[in-house]
Amino acid sequence: MNRIRIATRESALALWQAEHVATRLRAVHPQLDIELVPMTTRGDQVQDRPLAQIGGKGLFLKELEVAMLEDRADIAVHSLKDVPMDLEPGFSIGAVLERADAADAFISNTYMRLDQLPAGARVGTSSLRRQAQLRALRPDLELRDLRGNVNTRLAKLDVGDYDAIILACAGIERLGLGERIRSRLVAPDWLPAVAQGAIAIEQRIGDERVANLVGVLDDAITRRCVECERAMNRRLHGSCNVPIAGYCVETESGLALYGLVGNAENGQLIRAQVEISGRDQGVALGEQVAGLLLERGAGEILGKLRDQ
Repeated sequence: MNRIRIATRESALALWQAEHVATRLRAVHPQLDIELVPMTTRGDQVQDRPLAQIGGKGLFLKELEVAMLEDRADIAVHSLKDVPMDLEPGFSIGAVLERADAADAFISNTYMRLDQLPAGARVGTSSLRRQAQLRALRPDLELRDLRGNVNTRLAKLDVGDYDAIILACAGIERLGLGERIRSRLVAPDWLPAVAQGAIAIEQRIGDERVANLVGVLDDAITRRCVECERAMNRRLHGSCNVPIAGYCVETESGLALYGLVGNAENGQLIRAQVEISGRDQGVALGEQVAGLLLERGAGEILGKLRDQ
């Protein structure tokens, strides 16, 4: 009863996140015996193709969920941006930790900012969301796919395969590599992935012991904001196959959500933003922004991508 097993991917960043959750749990439950259960997922194994071609970010969850179903683990720790909008039956998000920096990072060994790159510079990212925004800002750049964990991507930059790469600030900083960040790409001009920077704890529905243990780590502000973003994404039927971005923040009186749907081929961006009073209508706000995006033409972009 005083033990909890955490399923996690084996990458350095995933292990950092699992250890972070373990540290937080020990702080509030000093008698708790915590064990990490590292494993490799199909999303980690296949590195030669974009995620969109092999089944999406859900491939990072499957093996961890099987471990929970087979009682080899009690919870799983994820980057929430990698978690599908609808979980498999029998699972829920038990806690969302306080969000770290949600921005994207511009990383280069030669240039300090995106606007300093010369025409034809090679920029690495496999994210369609990032590709769409890059094409909108700098259609003269050469965009190249980039897969692998954080250290692998940085190594490819360092050997000269790219002039710059785009990664999430949170992942870079969690690994103690913040000095590699040359500049931050920030909202509202540049929007991150939905729930970027947030760590989620997935649990089995009905396991009250585990729910009580991890529930104390839930951050109310982060939970409200990411649920708003994920509601927008769900209404748009978002996945890693489509370039969708969203960022919600608390204001003095309520919530503000910035949403974007892009075309990674030509850099067309469709934007919408809405601010509401009150903080208990985040899901409705997400659906409202999604509706505005659809009214402004996002449906045509999304429909073409799904038909491919």
